Amino acid sequence: MTVEDLVMGAKHSAIHLEMRDTYTPGHPAYLDWLNGGTGRYDRTPFTDLVRDLVSRGVRMRRARVVSEPLSREIQWEHMITDENIEAGEEVRWLPRTQAFDLLLPGADFWLVDSRVVAYNFCAGDGTDTGEEVFTSAPDAVARCLLAFEQVWERAVPHVDYRPPTT
Repeated sequence: MTVEDLVMGAKHSAIHLEMRDTYTPGHPAYLDWLNGGTGRYDRTPFTDLVRDLVSRGVRMRRARVVSEPLSREIQWEHMITDENIEAGEEVRWLPRTQAFDLLLPGADFWLVDSRVVAYNFCAGDGTDTGEEVFTSAPDAVARCLLAFEQVWERAVPHVDYRPPTT
């Protein structure tokens, strides 16, 4: 099973917690944006997935814990998040300075239907390692759900989040 398979099978909810400042430093669209281009690329497979899930009644939420000022890559992600929103995903942003007292997992994760957690890992430079760990252990599910909901409660909806410019 892959994370994509897990998310595609969601029946009620799919939540994603992101906590890194870099993810795909070599992404062509990101590099385009760094060089003055639009930074846009065809995200149809992802946006179609979101639309399908939302049309089936699945609530899809993403919370991002970020350092401020934002890294260049997270600035780019912020810019393209309008497509997530248009597809029906709810996205919120929480500055790391407002999350310091929360007990957060050591890795980003997806939690689907409050029953399966998929942790995903990257190298220190943000390059995807392809490593994924899946668990349905009740204690892991409960910890991830609690962590996500605490972040979500404090986080700012994408439409209202204004990252510092310096």
